[in-house]
Amino acid sequence: MQFLKKYSQAIKIKMAISDYVLLHTGQKMPLIGLGTWKSSPGEVKEAVWNAVKTGYRHIDCAAVYNNEAEIGEFFKEHVGADKMVRREELFVTSKLWNTKHHPEDVEASCCKTLEDLKLTYLDLYLIHWPHAFERGDNPFPKNPDGTIRYDFIDYKETWKAMESLVKKGLVKAIGLSNFNSRQIDDIISIANIKPTVLQIECHPYLAQNELIGHCQKHGLVVTAYSPLGSSDRLWKASDEPFLLEDTNVKAIAEKHGKSPAQILLRWQVQRGVVAIPKSVNPARIAQNLQVFDFTLTEDDMKRIGTLNRNWRYIVPKIKVDNEFVPRDAQHPHYPFNDPY
Repeated sequence: MQFLKKYSQAIKIKMAISDYVLLHTGQKMPLIGLGTWKSSPGEVKEAVWNAVKTGYRHIDCAAVYNNEAEIGEFFKEHVGADKMVRREELFVTSKLWNTKHHPEDVEASCCKTLEDLKLTYLDLYLIHWPHAFERGDNPFPKNPDGTIRYDFIDYKETWKAMESLVKKGLVKAIGLSNFNSRQIDDIISIANIKPTVLQIECHPYLAQNELIGHCQKHGLVVTAYSPLGSSDRLWKASDEPFLLEDTNVKAIAEKHGKSPAQILLRWQVQRGVVAIPKSVNPARIAQNLQVFDFTLTEDDMKRIGTLNRNWRYIVPKIKVDNEFVPRDAQHPHYPFNDPY
C-alpha cells in the first residue's frame, strides 16, 4: 500500500512538471504560450523573437489583433530548417473573427492569416466568439449611434466550414473561444471533427471550474487568456480588483521565492490548463516560462482556489452616450448570459 501511495505521488509530480498537454488529435500543446493580444505592431516581432529564444514553442495569434503580418516577418526570418526553430517544433494558434462566420468566408479568412503569418498551416484555428458581426472587411461595423452591426448566422454553420480546413490540410486542429457550455454542446452535437480546445478568460478571480470540468468531460483542453488579470483595457474600472496585488497570491509567491505572476501561471499548469500570458518585456517573457521547476502544495492550490469571485475582466464594451456599456449582451449568441 505504501508503495502504491508513493507511486501515485510520483505520477502526480511527473504530470505537474510536464510542459505540454495532449490534444485528442495527438498534438502536443505547450502549457505556456505567448499571448499577442494588445502587442502593437513595432513591438510584437521582438516579443515573439524573445519568447522563442527563451524557449517558448507556443504562440497565440488572431486576425483581429492586427499584428499577424509582423509576427509573420519573424516566422519567415527565423522558422525553418537551419534557422532558430523548425516549424514542426512550434504550436501556432489563430482565430476566425466575427465578421467572417459565413461558411464562404471561413477558408479565405484562414488563408489570409496563413499569408500574413508566412505559414503553410496552423496548429490550431479557433472561432473567436460565438456571435457574428455584419459581413465585410471592417472588423467592427457600427451603426450611427456607435453600436455594432450584427449578423445572426448560426455558429454551427461556421463550424462545418472550419472542419473543411482540417480536411484540406490548412489547419491541424480546430476549436472554440469564448463559447459557453451549452454552445459547446451545440457544436459537439453536429461535429464530424470534434473541437480540441476552448480558449476562455481564466484566473483565480474567474476560476471557471464548472466550464473546465465540462470541457474535460468532452475531451477539450482549456486555454486561459488574461491569466494574470487584464489591467490595461480601455474600459477598465477604477475600483476593480488587481489580481497581481492579491495578498494571498503574494504570500504564496514569497514562500516559494517566485513572482505573483509565476504563482498564477503555476496554478493553471497544475490544473492542466494552458496559459497564454501576454508581455513584450523580455525579462517578464522569460520569467513567465519559469514555472516548471517548482510545485504548489495542496494547501497552496486550495488557498488560491478560494479566491474565485466570478470576476470577468474581459467583457467587451463600447462608449454610448459617453458611457461604457457591454457591447454584445443583446446578441442571442452572446456567451456570458448563461451560468457557464
